[in-house]
Amino acid sequence: MASVQTQRSFNRRACGKLSRTLFRSSPVRHGPPVLAVPSSLFAILKEILRHLLRRPVVGVSVIARTKAGQLVLIKRGDTHLWALPGGTVEWGEDLRTTALRELLEEAGIKQAQLGNLCGVYSHPDRDPRFHAITILVHATVAEPEQPPYNPAEIVEVRLFAMDQLPLELSHGNREMLDRALSGAHFWE
Repeated sequence: MASVQTQRSFNRRACGKLSRTLFRSSPVRHGPPVLAVPSSLFAILKEILRHLLRRPVVGVSVIARTKAGQLVLIKRGDTHLWALPGGTVEWGEDLRTTALRELLEEAGIKQAQLGNLCGVYSHPDRDPRFHAITILVHATVAEPEQPPYNPAEIVEVRLFAMDQLPLELSHGNREMLDRALSGAHFWE
């Protein structure tokens, strides 16, 4: 296990260094950077490539509830609707790691206990951006401790009492949430 963690840490450091080298100017180098691609543009390019490759994208969404029973929702920058925290699996990442990373990046949650799988959603038209396969899991979480990593993607994070949830959620999340809260296990 230690070697796996060491390898992951090395990969993150190596990727981070490569990214800084390619996409930012060096403090030693004078003049404009060779490739000045903003991270938001880079994210858009990745999404375009997913469309071109014509393969389903696998992701995880999390029904994240505090010990007090409040549900964590994020407000998306693209749809301006509330949604469950979650995102796509990165290369070399397992589903549990994806869920924990997305909770941190999108909701600022540093402490989470992942629970049971409650759904697998694969209908090609559920996500308007691309054909997504979403794995839905429960988690018990601490309250958010920091803002989202990308404020253009996630504009707000909020805790909701279960009787005060928004009627509409982005990307089919309301149907997914209602099924999971009813105790149903669902897959398509």
